[in-house]
Formats: sequence, structure tokens, C-alpha cells
Amino acid sequence: QVRLVESGGGLVQAGGSLRLSCVVSGSFFGTNAMGWYRQAPGKERELVATVITDGTTHYADSVKGRFSIDRDNAKNTVSLQMNSLKSEDTAVYYCNVRSESPGFEFDYWGQGTEVTVST
Repeated sequence: QVRLVESGGGLVQAGGSLRLSCVVSGSFFGTNAMGWYRQAPGKERELVATVITDGTTHYADSVKGRFSIDRDNAKNTVSLQMNSLKSEDTAVYYCNVRSESPGFEFDYWGQGTEVTVST
């Protein structure tokens, strides 16, 4: 069974930084995407950033230049460095791992970690 555990959320002032980490335990196979999504109060969950097994990254326009995602395939971890935080970054951040390989279908989520940016 695959389990994702996030850490690193908290309260930070606007302009500050936080680093989120996610440890993925359990077995999964094939090319996959690890990523971070967020859900602000009253809004739908949205993509923040993803990184595929080969290191290819994708960022939401709203975080480009401020956030950086990286993964360690040997340790099955994915991290999100968040700089120059804004109040609109306040949300619950969820770690995700999903298959990018035909024939391997999986999509796992963590429980979420809360990030609050104060002004």
C-alpha cells in the first residue's frame, strides 16, 4: 500500500519561505509524476508543480519563478521550496504521485499540510 506523508507547512509572513516535503512509502512502478497541489478555502484543488521520473518539471503560472520542485528517486521523496510567499498562496498543500506509464494506473494523495501566509 502506498502512503504519502507531508511535512513542512506552517505560518509565515508574506515574502518569506517554506519548504514542504513528502515521503512516499510503498511500491509503485513505471514512469510517474510526483507533485504538489493546493486547495484554498472555497476554491477547487489546483496544480502547483509536478516533476516526472526523468526530472521534467511543470509549474502553475502563479508560482513560476518563486517555487521549485525536486524529487529524490532513491528515497521516494518530493519537496517544494516556496519563496516570496504571498497571501494568495495560503492553502492546504497536497502531495500526489500518479502514473505516467500506460498500463500502470495509480493516483495517490497525502493528507495535506496547511500553509498560511500572513500580511
